[in-house]
Amino acid sequence: MKRSITAASVVLMAWVTAALAQDAPSGLGHLQPEPSAAIAPYMVDPAQEPRPSRDALIAALRKKIKYVFVIFNENHSFDNEFGTFPGANGLFSDGVKPRDAAHTAGFVQHYTDQTGAAQTLQPFRIGPEQNATFVDSVDHSHKGLAKKLALKDGLPTMTGFAQTEFGRFVASGGASSASLATQYARLVMSYIDCDTIPFLWSYASRFTLFDNIFATEDTPSTPNAIAMIAGQAGETQWVKHGAEGKSYAAGENHGTTQGPPLVNDPQPFYGSQFDTTASGRQPAGGGGENYKNSNIASNLTFATVPLTLAGRDASTIAKEDFNPDFDLPDIKQDIPFITSRGGKPVAWRWYEEGYDHELTDHEGEASHASYVSHHSAPQYFGYLVNNPTYHSNMRGLGDFFSDMKAGDLPLDGGVIYVRGGFAAVSGQHPPIQNKAYPNPAGLTPSEIATIDSNKGGDDDHPGYSDRQLSEAMAARVVNAVASRPEIWSESLIVLTYDESDGFYDHVPPRILSYGPDQLPLARGIRVPMIVMSPYGRAHAVSRAEGDHNAVIETISAIFDLPPLASLPDEAQALYAGEDATFNGPNGFVQHHLGPRDLNTPETDDLLSAFEPKRLTGEMPPLPASYAKIPEKDVETLPHFGGQGCSAIGITPEDKRQGLSTAIPPGFNSLPITFPAYN
Repeated sequence: MKRSITAASVVLMAWVTAALAQDAPSGLGHLQPEPSAAIAPYMVDPAQEPRPSRDALIAALRKKIKYVFVIFNENHSFDNEFGTFPGANGLFSDGVKPRDAAHTAGFVQHYTDQTGAAQTLQPFRIGPEQNATFVDSVDHSHKGLAKKLALKDGLPTMTGFAQTEFGRFVASGGASSASLATQYARLVMSYIDCDTIPFLWSYASRFTLFDNIFATEDTPSTPNAIAMIAGQAGETQWVKHGAEGKSYAAGENHGTTQGPPLVNDPQPFYGSQFDTTASGRQPAGGGGENYKNSNIASNLTFATVPLTLAGRDASTIAKEDFNPDFDLPDIKQDIPFITSRGGKPVAWRWYEEGYDHELTDHEGEASHASYVSHHSAPQYFGYLVNNPTYHSNMRGLGDFFSDMKAGDLPLDGGVIYVRGGFAAVSGQHPPIQNKAYPNPAGLTPSEIATIDSNKGGDDDHPGYSDRQLSEAMAARVVNAVASRPEIWSESLIVLTYDESDGFYDHVPPRILSYGPDQLPLARGIRVPMIVMSPYGRAHAVSRAEGDHNAVIETISAIFDLPPLASLPDEAQALYAGEDATFNGPNGFVQHHLGPRDLNTPETDDLLSAFEPKRLTGEMPPLPASYAKIPEKDVETLPHFGGQGCSAIGITPEDKRQGLSTAIPPGFNSLPITFPAYN
């Protein structure tokens, strides 16, 4: 029998109180090795100073930080981008000392090829010679990711990457399918370094790199985009209402929405063919989006950070909703609770490429061609987009830069999310560093045009973006913040990713929940995260464990918001989810079917990125110039002429150890874009 989710209970309140009382120590981590002369003067060894309590750190942060910027990129595992970053838990080192392949989970991948022969693969570096700034996307479907984790006795072994990639293509039969399968099995094991993404490595070197952060959900992008503002992808809605979608008919369109928790990339309900909104409709995504009748999400109705940011105005704003019975059913208790706390309202904005008119559009025409609607988390929540006050916070990427230039950010601070899209807002094209790859005879004009049109995005998604266009977008955001002293001096910048794209990573995630399909739901594969602030640590690596909930937890701490997991509706659903009805495989009790933004051993915050002495004034803050990348370097492609490591003064860990990796003969990083070279 399901537990009640409507009646208050002593057990429920005890559960929430105990969770809130946790004061788990932050993952202090350590300093990175070999600082450059520009970085060394700002370093403080965390092991050599007393650590203030979490409450003291939060109190100091509330006096210093007014703006939180979240640059939210797409689809790379930690090892894929930072696996050889010195001081990090990567492919060849635990961050302190070298580690061999035998002690690195999944380092040697095995698969059986089409002839029945056993094959092995190991991680290998690609760089400018392979035009590594743009590659094809690997399997990051919910089912594919579960196969890659390769659970054994409930624990991920990280051994299924190559086999999963090979298996999804070879089944079609024939030589071309086998060649495609082979290339994908290789691609999933590739990694890059500072020659390919020097700006991101520079930020990681100058500030704090987190090497123990995972995707919230073991799924593709949409659920993790939603998790960035909700800490979940609909688990509490599943507990309350079941996992089935709802049937809709609109003209010739008939279909059933995908119910929660979301595990695929369905389009948001608002803006879809089933949305009957007559005016002021949400935009539909660009040409790369899938609006099949079977690929629309149910309206999401659980709590988000924008809801808690409303503070004492939550009840007033909720009254503006145009369809409260449809949009508000699962926050009816949350709204008065948030209002009763009397918290000061905090502004928020979600800037995403293509949401409205962009510089790349014709004058007066918003094409939305570059808009990736299945990445737009707020659009999935009716109470955010079907409400004029909340809806006004959603804007295009170009608006971010114009708002920064005009000084139109909220004067009292706020939480600012920034996302790229299908086309770079700069209008630049991918840098082709080796015009004889993958075509040894030289890329043809048609092939160059294909690269320009297929890899010109700036949100870092491998399928359609370029890594240097993407890091340039991030650099423009950071530079815009650093160019406004009054904003930089009160800012925190988080640069992170939604999920891994399915690229290999060796660190097994902690399995916290299973979905209705009995596949692992939380967590997913490890992703990069960099935290920057004038009050931040310099040249540090943090071992704090978490996922997107760590970002939410930090935002809540800074702005004195109630954790999402503590809100009445969410807390009751979390408790009800522990019932045997929702058990995972082998009786796995579901303690985490919902947000987990309470400070616990499972989910830490990001406070370890801050230098206490800078917060207290014992040391000066890091200057804005320390964060900036010169404009000429941002605008010049390829960045640093493809010699990024030497330009920023970092020696990757494989080279520090004198290691070299062999690129498989005939390797093609674009197996689906240019299959002729497989």
